[in-house]
Amino acid sequence: QVQLVQSGGGLVQPGGSLRLSCAASGFTFGRFAMSWYRQAPGKERELVAAITTTGGSTNYPCSMKGRFTISRDNPKNTVYLQMDNLKPEDTAVYYCNAPSLRLWGQGTQVTVSS
Repeated sequence: QVQLVQSGGGLVQPGGSLRLSCAASGFTFGRFAMSWYRQAPGKERELVAAITTTGGSTNYPCSMKGRFTISRDNPKNTVYLQMDNLKPEDTAVYYCNAPSLRLWGQGTQVTVSS
C-alpha cells in the first residue's frame, strides 16, 4: 500500500523542540523528493521544508531557516523534520508530502504554548 505514516508532534513550550517522522511504504522512497507542509486554523497550507532524493539539497522559506531542519534516511524510508526554537505561531497541523506522487501523510498536530 502506497502511504506516508507520520509520528511525533504534540504540545511543547515556546523555545522548545520537536521532531516529526514520516515513514513511507509502497514505493521506492529514494527516488522521490519529499516535503513538509503545515496548515494553521483559518490559513492556507504552506511549505515548511523540502529535500531532494539524496538529501543533498534542502529548501526552506525564510521564516523557518535556521529553526527547522529536514532530513531523510533512505534505507529506513523515512523523512524527518527537526523543529527548534518553536514559537506559538508554529502551531499547526504538519503534513509530509511526496509531491510527484501527490501523496500526503495523515497530519500531525503541533501546539506551541506555555
